[in-house]
Amino acid sequence: MAWIENTKCECGHQNRVGTVLCESCGKPLEDIGDSKGLLEMRYDGVARRSQRVNPNFIDRIWNFFSSVKVAVYLIIFTLVGAMLGTIFEQESNFINFDPTTFYKNKYGQIGEIYYKLGLSHTYESWWFVLLLVMIGASLVICSLDRVLPLYKALSKQRIPKHMQFLTRQKVVYQGLVAEKGSEWVERAVKPLRKKGYRVHTEKAALLAEKQRFSRWGPYIIHIGLIIFLLAVLFRGLPGLHYDQHYWFPEGEETKIPGTDLYLKNEKFTVEYYSEDEMSEEFRKTGKVVPKLFETQAVLYECTANCDDPSKEPLLKEVKRHAIQVNDPLTYKGLRVYQFDFDLTPKLRSVQPVLVDKVTGEQYGKFKLEMNNPQQEFKLGPYTLELKNKFLDFSLNEQGQPISKSRDPNAPAFLFIVKGPDLPEEGSQFIYFPKQIDKERFQQDAINEKLGGLQNKLELDVQSMEDIDIIASSSYLNIRIDRAMPFVWLGLGIVMLGLIMSFYWQHRRVWLRIDEGILTLGAHTTKNWFGMRREVSSFLSTMGIEADEKSLENGGE
Repeated sequence: MAWIENTKCECGHQNRVGTVLCESCGKPLEDIGDSKGLLEMRYDGVARRSQRVNPNFIDRIWNFFSSVKVAVYLIIFTLVGAMLGTIFEQESNFINFDPTTFYKNKYGQIGEIYYKLGLSHTYESWWFVLLLVMIGASLVICSLDRVLPLYKALSKQRIPKHMQFLTRQKVVYQGLVAEKGSEWVERAVKPLRKKGYRVHTEKAALLAEKQRFSRWGPYIIHIGLIIFLLAVLFRGLPGLHYDQHYWFPEGEETKIPGTDLYLKNEKFTVEYYSEDEMSEEFRKTGKVVPKLFETQAVLYECTANCDDPSKEPLLKEVKRHAIQVNDPLTYKGLRVYQFDFDLTPKLRSVQPVLVDKVTGEQYGKFKLEMNNPQQEFKLGPYTLELKNKFLDFSLNEQGQPISKSRDPNAPAFLFIVKGPDLPEEGSQFIYFPKQIDKERFQQDAINEKLGGLQNKLELDVQSMEDIDIIASSSYLNIRIDRAMPFVWLGLGIVMLGLIMSFYWQHRRVWLRIDEGILTLGAHTTKNWFGMRREVSSFLSTMGIEADEKSLENGGE
């Protein structure tokens, strides 16, 4: 029963543990005697859940996240993590590169450590996401821990207040009045209402209040930040956020991964600055500077056979646009930006034949596309099954074949060949469409190690007519960001909360008249000089001259 005795006010109201000011009369509960120190008016002195005695496990978690100190530490840790992510480039900033070797080759041992620590994808890492989630939890719990008790206290304010509550405010006045208390209070209503106050009276006591809504400003900010954090976190969900760079060859309809949309690069054009148009500094460098590069793009939507590789997709044109830098193609949340271009000729497809080197017999011709090749080819008595494809062939440090990029700079195809005089499971055979790559990577030597088919079979292109060349390519940035409106919504709500908090102040005036003695106390969330001036002006209207400075903490 000790906690009941310690929190029960002399007015008879039973307060919860942790209450600083009596919820009924406002009497300070933490002091004994007539202390003259200023009152702690944060949250109007109400008890919060985080102050509960003998907390259980859930209460301890609540107390942890409701701590402002914890919230500050979480924000600091998040800022430090975000700073670490800016030391070197993030993986998501590149189109084609191998992160396992990029950081070491460019930055040495520090770069390799940076990559192995996972800092090259900081903003997608589990620990960074966890910090954001913890900040969000802290915002929610901090707000609930304070706003609910505060709302309860402000919505049920008692008009007559304890004398200590009034005399320990920062703005205080005490003096004699000649009128009857209730009459003086009734006369005080009109001038206070002219100043924008909402006035409540009870016999010889009065409560005047205005701009209470400004008290909710910090919690409006919290709501905005929570929406902002949720939008940032949800950007990682499939379909809500997409930001990738792709290569679109001229003359091809290329599917945008993860969607039912296809984009065709009908024509790419680039214009360069002439020497007369360039400054002297650029002319000295000898560089050719592009003035304009543009992709004549057509966007299609797949309406049938979208996921059936054995059938040609049925496409419907939905939009045309000349994509330039800062002038993207937009369609239902999709944005396609011009990022870069490549005028280096590249292979689109070849049509080789299979040659039996012993008999000289030829089988085929078949079309081998660089990007979406057919998986199996039947050529006379032989069957070629595509096992692997390397658009930009290279060997890693362990001597294993890899593709350095998604561009067909040095294409290579690994087949399983089945047919007469070959093992039942078939033999492996690698094919480089470009003659320069055959010599550079020693195709015959590789095939000797794979199974020796270079002495029996070979793939050969008969003429230049069997080679389809891509004249130019566009690098386009594909963006889908359905979470961004919620990011802006959250930031807008934050701005609203900031305006509420900084441009308005919650002001309250309490007064009571006891046996001809007027006692007035006033409180504001900020701008105490304005509060003193307003109280002095009100008293002057009521026929009481009181200097502004004399109102400071009951001064004379």
